[in-house]
Amino acid sequence: MTTTDDADRALKAKHRALWASGDYPAVAAELIPELGPELVRACGVGPGDRVLDVAAGSGNAAIPAAAAGAVVTASDLTPELFDAGRRLAASLGVELEWTEADAEAMPFADNAFDVVMSCVGAMFAPHHRPTADELIRVCRPGGRIGMINWTPLGFIGQLFATIKPYAPPPPPGASPPPSWGDEEHVRELFGDRVSDLRMRRQTVTLDHCSDPLEFREYWKQNYGPTIAAYRFNADDPERVAALDRDFLTFLTDWRRDDGTWVAEYLLVTAIKV
Repeated sequence: MTTTDDADRALKAKHRALWASGDYPAVAAELIPELGPELVRACGVGPGDRVLDVAAGSGNAAIPAAAAGAVVTASDLTPELFDAGRRLAASLGVELEWTEADAEAMPFADNAFDVVMSCVGAMFAPHHRPTADELIRVCRPGGRIGMINWTPLGFIGQLFATIKPYAPPPPPGASPPPSWGDEEHVRELFGDRVSDLRMRRQTVTLDHCSDPLEFREYWKQNYGPTIAAYRFNADDPERVAALDRDFLTFLTDWRRDDGTWVAEYLLVTAIKV
């Protein structure tokens, strides 16, 4: 008989494998390098702050926080991403701790951190309520919580909408990741457990590739969710061709006149009550 715990372990193993596929450190470094420093600034991270970066990946926010003088723990369900982060941190002469951790059940004490943040990371944990509970639990009263989340109607949200018909079905009870980019959803998740909740929509320009076809191949080679969609249809050449067509149409439609793409995100900051 399969228990709830067994099912959860199997789900988390799938998520770990998804983000270990491809090359997410390259995506973070080549497409969105400015997002981590932006979140660190928004959270007011400074020397001596105890900082937890949740679903940190290769440290695109954790490393700038450490460079600002904070005492940083970078946590992620997929420790395969840490090696690239360790190399980058070493090249910059900064130190931080890397810890394998599930955003929905973190191994940290209550009220342990001055700043708890996540840069397009925790939004991908399948169950939003326990994720929000954990972000709040490990932050001390009066501490800061900060997130950058892709919005549902922005470029990344619509990328997910494009591949959704071809993707493996979501697990029971899972919420769509871009819902974290909706203001009302964030308010409902955090509730009265935070004060001074501020949310601002901003954009980042994606200019790593020169044309839609090149950009499609980039996503297919490097980004875990896209890789998963293609693998799910690998035995059906017609569906692969349809996904290729729909994906290319999406990227062509979203390309701006200057040859770049713009992705909208929601910058969230709050104070734990």
